[in-house]
Amino acid sequence: MNSDFEALDRARVEQALAGLAGAFALDLRPECDSTNTQLSAAPLPQDGRVPVLAVDRQTAGRGRRGRVWQSWPGASLTFSSLWQFAPGAPVPAGLSLVVGLALAQVLEQLGVAGVQLKWPNDVLIHGRKLAGVLVELSSGQRRGIAAVVGIGINLHLPPEADIPHEGGVIDLAACLDVPPGPNELLALILTRLHGLFGVYGAAGFGALRAAWEERNAFAGLPVRIIDETREQRGNCAGVDEDGALLLDTPEGRVRVLSGEVSLRLA
Repeated sequence: MNSDFEALDRARVEQALAGLAGAFALDLRPECDSTNTQLSAAPLPQDGRVPVLAVDRQTAGRGRRGRVWQSWPGASLTFSSLWQFAPGAPVPAGLSLVVGLALAQVLEQLGVAGVQLKWPNDVLIHGRKLAGVLVELSSGQRRGIAAVVGIGINLHLPPEADIPHEGGVIDLAACLDVPPGPNELLALILTRLHGLFGVYGAAGFGALRAAWEERNAFAGLPVRIIDETREQRGNCAGVDEDGALLLDTPEGRVRVLSGEVSLRLA
């Protein structure tokens, strides 16, 4: 365990949220299997608050494409939040990209240099993975559309951590001389998500597209798109109004929708 381990504390998170504290229903625990799984099955608050489940450690954290999010106490901030959008909102088009943008803006606010976004759901620092996002639409009898947004951020990885990932990984402790604790960081991210989701729900991803493009890690670079059945190659031409990846190939420009695909440098 990290010797500077700071446990999640509801009072500290609410204090950091300040005037937005009443917008969230916080559930903070030492441990659970998967915050996305647990939150998807939990009943919704009847007062319109956004449910948030954050833990010091996940024992069965999940990432995209069936990957496991490895977790050690004090090593990462892992949490999920459930957001409801009005009928007619553009969900899920570009939703994971909005989450990545929120994380990038918080990191830049803290003074982290070299923040990049990898389509559709990773946050990189100079090409190394710092954070990941898993968005799952929530089923059940709810008005409008609901999405569970899972986020994992490396805070202080132990020396024995072995995380296979193309390009390598990095933690927040390597990016800042005095990184924030998990309580402050959780409040900062929830605050930014609250603001950006308000824009997204009203105007769609198109209103945030330019901000995402400014941080596109692979802009103009040759890339490979790999899924279970085939591989596509081309130059990354950015993203479309609905968050689809644009790929310039010898056959012309193609759109790649968010799904079970992997984006890599060619």
